[in-house]
Amino acid sequence: MSIVYREEDGDLNVLAGKTVGVIGYGNLGRAMALNLRDSGIAVCVGERDQARQESAADEGFTLMQVPNLVQQTDIIMLLVPDEAMPQIYLEQVSPYLSRGDMLVFASAYNVAFGYIEAPPFIDVGLIAPRTLAVAVRERFEQDEGFYSFLSVGQDSTGNAWETVLALAKAVGTLRKGGIEIAFERETELDLFVQQAVMPALHHIMVTAAQLLIEEGYAPEAIFTDLYLSGELQDYLKQASQTGLVPALRSAPITNQYGTFTRMERFDDMKLQRLMEVTLKEIREGTFAQEWTKERNDGYHRLRKLMNSYQNMEIWEWEQQALDMLHPFREDNGFE
Repeated sequence: MSIVYREEDGDLNVLAGKTVGVIGYGNLGRAMALNLRDSGIAVCVGERDQARQESAADEGFTLMQVPNLVQQTDIIMLLVPDEAMPQIYLEQVSPYLSRGDMLVFASAYNVAFGYIEAPPFIDVGLIAPRTLAVAVRERFEQDEGFYSFLSVGQDSTGNAWETVLALAKAVGTLRKGGIEIAFERETELDLFVQQAVMPALHHIMVTAAQLLIEEGYAPEAIFTDLYLSGELQDYLKQASQTGLVPALRSAPITNQYGTFTRMERFDDMKLQRLMEVTLKEIREGTFAQEWTKERNDGYHRLRKLMNSYQNMEIWEWEQQALDMLHPFREDNGFE
């Protein structure tokens, strides 16, 4: 069983006299930096994008070039996208690390698959929120907190866990709970949900919508019942608090009977086998190699798949349903 850390497990005094350097002022970097500062921690920011530099300056942060930030801070939080991180680390971080520094990630991807190898004389930690970046800030301000996976990948000082827990408390995650996990497990779980659960969910929703449209049901009614009403989100939110079975038991008795009696129809060995293959590809690094090749190819396959998916006729029906339900909404659409 994993250890779940709470507020009392983190001591902000561990960070006294130390400065945290946040590299990257995107959604997550901004949220983490603001939360740390509001907890009384000294923070400076390194960001290459001019608009984000201006945003950080407007919000009162000291801006530094990344190499200077690494040299002048004790804890470096690398909060840039995974695909950009190896080059930034190699060119602007690694040459300037000093003995006793701590490098903290919000995703274990690059460490787990060997794209970043930290020198043996520093500590390496992980604080990986299990929520959207915007919620990291919102739930801090609401004093609610958010779940995170916590890990120490390297402990050269002997105090790495104390520092990770102090940082976790400062960013607000221990208000909800920090779950101890190995670096590799964090990224394997993350990728598995993305590659096994989300594709299945999308496929089910699209197949159901297409069938019901062919059978003559009104699109606005179909999409409302499938997900636009928020009922599915409400069910999952309740499940996150009580568990899947209690959430289902709270549904109408007809719902319970229909779900339990038809569940076996979806107990397909092929589905389990597909999930096993997906997990194997992740754990053996096959996907990581594939993704690296895709990035180097300018995301050619991703763009082709996205264009094909977004051009399906079903999304026109979805947009019509959204227009009826939310006539004054802004059309975000696909980029």
